[in-house]
Amino acid sequence: MGKKYSKEEIIKKLEESKSEMEQFYSENFLNYIGETSNEEGDYTEIIAGWLLDNIELFDDIEMISRKSNYKVKTHDGVIKNEGSKREEEKIAMKLFVLSQNQGKVFDVIGKIIDYQTPLKNVRADKAGKIDLLAYNEEEKILRILELKKPDSEETMLRCVLEAYTYLKVVDKDKLLKDFGLPKNTKIKACPFVFYDGEQYKEMQEDRKNLKDLIKELGIEVIYLKEENGEYSVIEE
Repeated sequence: MGKKYSKEEIIKKLEESKSEMEQFYSENFLNYIGETSNEEGDYTEIIAGWLLDNIELFDDIEMISRKSNYKVKTHDGVIKNEGSKREEEKIAMKLFVLSQNQGKVFDVIGKIIDYQTPLKNVRADKAGKIDLLAYNEEEKILRILELKKPDSEETMLRCVLEAYTYLKVVDKDKLLKDFGLPKNTKIKACPFVFYDGEQYKEMQEDRKNLKDLIKELGIEVIYLKEENGEYSVIEE
């Protein structure tokens, strides 16, 4: 980021973007790092504070009722073209294969049951795909995991908002039905970031507004650790 912005300029960007809350998480300013030009505070803290003051805006995110099955039959964890896949997709597919082919049940999240789960009903819908779905059978919790690669420079705030947006957009009853899960299953939105990555470091700092927003939205932060090719999961 070259130019520095004042708090007033950031607030103006927020006001201009609030009319499309389903796409809010993709705004560039969510990845601004550091303090404002006149040192009125950290960008992330200013934005998180504004969102806390305008929490009702999240009610504007409408559910997309998908007619097709959320469970895509062709999802087999096989990387068809190594060169065309993003690193995050490769990691997601590895974790899926560990659960589906090797029976791996991860701490906290349980078993990975899908990757790249589509949210759109028609092509024109403004919605992405859920990176990973994980089901903890003991707790009856389905987690929407927003995965970031180890060297991702996205802020934790952006990860939180993307995961939460997907939680709001998905047709929860149909999602559970399509995956054959109990109706009383709780669904949670979770940033799924690497332990010791930038987002993890951010959470070790004094980020009161960010942490309050995470609590207010019912977000659960989950960390992924990779050592010698082995993956493990750590809860915040």
